Amino acid sequence: MPNRDYQFIESTVSLCPGCMKRVDAKIVLRGGSIYLLKHCPEHGEQEELLEEDAVYYLNRMAYDKPGTISKTQAERKDGCPFDCGLCPEHDQHTCIGLIEVTPKCDMQCPVCYAGSGSGGDYLPLEKIGEMLEFFRDSEYGSAEILQISGGEPTTHPRILDIIALARKKVKYVFLNTNGLRLAEDESFAAELGRFQGGFEIYLQFDGFEKETHERLRGRDLSEIKRKALANLAKYKVPVTLVVTVAKGVNDGELGRVVEFGINAGNIRGINFQPVALWGRLGNVDRKERVTVTGIIARLEQQTKGMLKKSDFVPLPCDVDRVALTYLYRSGGGFTPLTRDLDIKACLPAINNTFNFDPEDFMKDLAKKAPGAAACCCGADLLKNFKKIIPGEYLLKSEQKKVEYVNENTFRISVTSFIDAHNFDMKSMKKECVHMITPDLKKIPFSAYNMLYRNK
Repeated sequence: MPNRDYQFIESTVSLCPGCMKRVDAKIVLRGGSIYLLKHCPEHGEQEELLEEDAVYYLNRMAYDKPGTISKTQAERKDGCPFDCGLCPEHDQHTCIGLIEVTPKCDMQCPVCYAGSGSGGDYLPLEKIGEMLEFFRDSEYGSAEILQISGGEPTTHPRILDIIALARKKVKYVFLNTNGLRLAEDESFAAELGRFQGGFEIYLQFDGFEKETHERLRGRDLSEIKRKALANLAKYKVPVTLVVTVAKGVNDGELGRVVEFGINAGNIRGINFQPVALWGRLGNVDRKERVTVTGIIARLEQQTKGMLKKSDFVPLPCDVDRVALTYLYRSGGGFTPLTRDLDIKACLPAINNTFNFDPEDFMKDLAKKAPGAAACCCGADLLKNFKKIIPGEYLLKSEQKKVEYVNENTFRISVTSFIDAHNFDMKSMKKECVHMITPDLKKIPFSAYNMLYRNK
């Protein structure tokens, strides 16, 4: 009797993109990659690529940790993902809260997940303040990261007041932007320069080629991005580059983006995001989907070994969908932190968060080091970490700490969001990027874009 062409890994629940109903599914290994197989009584058999590298996928659970509890706002009724949010079924707190201060945008990108345009209004500052208080309360008074987004948030007439308010409520604030206003209005970049520490620009930056910009954004933005970055550098505003990755469009430019980023004085990191199939994006060949491990493989190849697959580890709070590495300045370049530290051994000292704070981490290691039974990190790991972040770091002023981190560390992350095609129930329940809505709910970002945005 013939054998199946795959190896069964586990069962899960998915969605049918045709009718958006829950369907049974299984995760399988075939040809070195991981696939999602599902059957809808109405729309038949379906197959989706989950991860290009099966070894990474199968080993990711070694980095998983128990989720952190946050307050919920909804009851169990129809089952995930139809009870958002957050409902008691959700298994992770909010690492990143996201507030869309306006649906208005000065562009109409072909890949926009929100379908933004010229319509819509601006959220009043009072409402945003209420949402920030809700966010902080839902995290038991300790909201970590906020992304101010849209639409294009820099079109909001009170955007500087919003940032100032957010920095009083949340530990770290990002401003998500396409960079148009930053390029055209240097005085705006100068105003942002006064937000020293706990603030960063999350800049849309997809590559260098004219065709890349035209296919992903509808126009050539090369000069605009260059000018925006120059204005931000002038006023020492830290930046994370956000790269939407589409196969056959810009997946050959990823190494160039890394080289560009680490050689720029004020760029602190890069986040690569495979295209998710929501919003304005039309029909695409899903066999051309790029995954987390596909991006990691391209980075190894295109950086000629400066970055290796083994340098990237799953984010403990969302091992299915996020991988990252931190680099530190060593000699004339940067070296991945993961080459000197055993991250798996260090898990007890790592909090469920995107935000890596050297000071908090060193303090946690110092607490855990004397009792190696409680934490395998031990004194040796603390000693190694102090080679990277020197002990005198703790004695620096807050301004000097900010400068040291900006100049000597660099982060690279890969974040894959969930759409109806690659929906996997267990990863949905661990997603830790949450929309903060005006009616004071928290909804996982992927679920919001799949099911709730148009409501």
